[in-house]
Amino acid sequence: MIPGVPGGRVNPRQLKAAMKRMGIETENLEGVEEVVIRTATKEYVFKSAEVSAMTVQGQKTWQIVGEPMVMNRKVEGAAPERVAISEEDVDLVAEKTGATKAAARKALEDADGEPAEAIIRLMSR
Repeated sequence: MIPGVPGGRVNPRQLKAAMKRMGIETENLEGVEEVVIRTATKEYVFKSAEVSAMTVQGQKTWQIVGEPMVMNRKVEGAAPERVAISEEDVDLVAEKTGATKAAARKALEDADGEPAEAIIRLMSR
């Protein structure tokens, strides 16, 4: 609810005019196909996101509306992270795929320690 406004309802045109008087400008970006945010360890990919920019006192703020796909990021030149792989996981992958323990361990290493992914990789060979 907005103070001073009956029922808290504001005409969008009046709101935009009031924001402009206060030096706030907004802009919607049309036709956005993808937005990617990369951190040191993750990558957030927004497909078909709604993006708007707001400028207040010369400072631009971006707003992204959408659901991201979050993926682990593999950084080039960085030493690969060693994932702890339990013997139980090795046994499980070997049992489900009929592979040797060495092949199961290698598949788990390639799949970042994820047993389901390792099983899928071995079964698709």
